[in-house]
Amino acid sequence: MSIQRGIGIDFGTSNSLAAFHDVGATSPGLTRFVPLEVDTPVMPTATYLDRDFQVLTGKAAINRYIDDNTGRTVELVPEVLGESSILVGAAGANSREAPETMTQKVYGPALEDPGLPGRLFRGLKRLLGDPHTRRLMVFGQPYRLVALITPVLLRIRREIERAGPLTGPLRCGHPVRFEGRDPNRQRLALERLQESCRHAGLLSSGIDFGFFPEPVAAALSWRATAAETRGTALVFDFGGGTLDLALLRFDGDDHRILATAGVAIGGDHIDQRLFRELLFPLLGKGELWRRWGDERMIETRFPFEQYEEPLLNWTVGYTLNQNRFRHPVMACMTQPPPAGPKFRRLFDLITRNLGYQLFQEVAAAKVRLSSAESTVLDLPELDIALPVERATFEAMIEDILLRIEAVVDEILEQADLRPGQVDVVVRTGGSSLIPAVARLLEGRFPGRVVDHDPFGSVAEGLSIAAARGL
Repeated sequence: MSIQRGIGIDFGTSNSLAAFHDVGATSPGLTRFVPLEVDTPVMPTATYLDRDFQVLTGKAAINRYIDDNTGRTVELVPEVLGESSILVGAAGANSREAPETMTQKVYGPALEDPGLPGRLFRGLKRLLGDPHTRRLMVFGQPYRLVALITPVLLRIRREIERAGPLTGPLRCGHPVRFEGRDPNRQRLALERLQESCRHAGLLSSGIDFGFFPEPVAAALSWRATAAETRGTALVFDFGGGTLDLALLRFDGDDHRILATAGVAIGGDHIDQRLFRELLFPLLGKGELWRRWGDERMIETRFPFEQYEEPLLNWTVGYTLNQNRFRHPVMACMTQPPPAGPKFRRLFDLITRNLGYQLFQEVAAAKVRLSSAESTVLDLPELDIALPVERATFEAMIEDILLRIEAVVDEILEQADLRPGQVDVVVRTGGSSLIPAVARLLEGRFPGRVVDHDPFGSVAEGLSIAAARGL
């Protein structure tokens, strides 16, 4: 029996997956996920480059970053921009001696970390549509975005080949709207992603390669097991980096895209919001910095704003382990409670490079609130056990919920449809599991919202699209 195999690659902002879909003459189709990691098909979309330009990807990249930077003191040195020569003594007019000069190096800002063992790159998908981000400097070498993304796609290709032959059609997913404001960001992002796929060997001869919209792929995945064969479906794909929507009309195996919409919000943004609102006050935000001046006690607000961005972006959190950041924290650690213990936590977070572990627990607490009315944000490394109510969490993301409502309105307006004309709403993506999001959709489309594989639907749908030649 002849079998048509399709391959799907979901190259995500936070995580990536790949799947096979086999369709036979008498078979409705079978999907199999590729084990990109030892124990799971889900691989973190991460690249780590050490000083010898050796590459690690996935979980290994993150683990190496954590190991290399735990307890490592960072001392930035000024960058040498060039040399200048100054004439300090001139020989006589008839002298054969060279004039006396003094040469000095010209230094720029203190930006180089000579002890940095390696660089970790996460979320590069967000930069694909930015024409101003062409290259990133890695240990003095300019790296194009394409070169930093290619190792992840190369890893995916190799794992696909371990699981089965890399033959037949292949579809790579893309969001409805890549992040950014440039009007040409979609074209630029797809060009860069295709170049990376080519360098990774995914466009070799004999492979029918193409891109496919991620929410439409999720719709195909849902449609493969749905009982109804006709109607209008709204796919609501709320992942780690973006919210993507697609309106489709199904008629048997055929479908027609009525409209698409998207916005650059996702689970990563929500995790940062929780970190900011729940943990910043426990790390010293809002506290006073008291120290003796020449004649009196000086009291000012602690400059926590200088710490915020590295704390919220754990891949660069190690940069806080510098004397200029540690010294003010150490000076505040001796204050009586409640300020002193807060700064002790901040000091431990910085010196032990705990940002990744903290974000993992924040994300896990968010997941627990999807099935429970309350949970405890448990961070024993920092002596934190903070009760969190679901109602408190939902109040923190109220503005995000309003943006979600707006994009739902946008796609309905594009298709000139009313909510009552939508037959089913397919909820997928990890962030779609948030109860407030479910209530929002149920309120707009009562009795028509269904859940579908929050993590694997896009990869499966891409493999189905490939197998069908879509």
